[in-house]
Amino acid sequence: MSVSQELKRFGNHLILGISGTTLSDDDKRALNELKPIGAIFFAKNFLDGTPYQVWLESFKDLNNQIREYTERDSMFMTLDHEGGRVIRTPLPITRFPYGLLLRSHAYEVAKATAVELKSLGINLSWAPVADIFSHPDNPVIGPRAFGNTPETAAQGARDYYLGLRDSGILGCAKHFPGHGDTSRDSHIELPILNLTLEDLRLRELIPFKALIEVQIPLMMTVHILFPKIDPDVPGTLSQAILQTILREELGFEGVVVSDDLDMKAISDIFMKAGTVARSFNAGCDLFIVSRNINSSSLERTYRIAEDFADSLSNGSLDEAVVEAARERIEKLLAVTPQYPIHALDKDVLLQHAHLAIASCYS
Repeated sequence: MSVSQELKRFGNHLILGISGTTLSDDDKRALNELKPIGAIFFAKNFLDGTPYQVWLESFKDLNNQIREYTERDSMFMTLDHEGGRVIRTPLPITRFPYGLLLRSHAYEVAKATAVELKSLGINLSWAPVADIFSHPDNPVIGPRAFGNTPETAAQGARDYYLGLRDSGILGCAKHFPGHGDTSRDSHIELPILNLTLEDLRLRELIPFKALIEVQIPLMMTVHILFPKIDPDVPGTLSQAILQTILREELGFEGVVVSDDLDMKAISDIFMKAGTVARSFNAGCDLFIVSRNINSSSLERTYRIAEDFADSLSNGSLDEAVVEAARERIEKLLAVTPQYPIHALDKDVLLQHAHLAIASCYS
């Protein structure tokens, strides 16, 4: 098999970020050569300060070009769209509040959010947060979580996911096995949590279990080191966490996706040969490279893809492992709707605005 074919094989496991509101030459090359199975969008991909119809048409053109260059009719078109500060889209898309404020409104808000996401051609939301707001100085989770206790976090995350699901949007539980109890931000460093497996069972795992029980299709890994569970590698690379706990103990059968490989907690590790094989072998199926944090350069993306090809060639990555991951992804993609981009009626957006306000008063 040629190198180019091996790189395309990695594309079956890649969610890739795009550099701006239009495709650069680098974007076109990567989409055509790697053929990622999905795209992740950020604020930089939407024209800001322009009328709704203008930015929507621009985003529609961008989506059409992505499909053209990947030569894929079916893709995961994805967005981090939790509410609070985690909203990438321009107005008039609704600014719903943080998960912590939603309480009894979580299901209703998620259904409304799904309507808006579908209008943008999005079929997968990187939500809900299943972490617990258990550390008051947490700089990265905080009120993004649905509760301060395992029970409130589980209830809110479950309701939110069901709202997405019932309106036709895929959800993803994050960040397994929990990012709520740290005072460090994995976007800029590798946090360390000295929790035992029993600690996790009594607290962190409870919301994830609730989501697995309602068959959430994706689970996002966390870039945190748990030395009392696996002293060698963070969650994204840990067989003890992704296989022993997530797959075997909790019985998760869906797609395991890495958090962004551009985050500083993990970015340097993935530049070392054999790392992508270790992550596959640990249990990761799908990888996000956002090109949104450290650099818009594609050099890192290609190095990871080449490490994948080298690992297959030298036998450190087993074909059976890759095939099992690909089958899980393809099975999910086969039932994932592909939505046309269209403007929403003003009355719908007004209803959603009233819901956002009501959520703040619950």
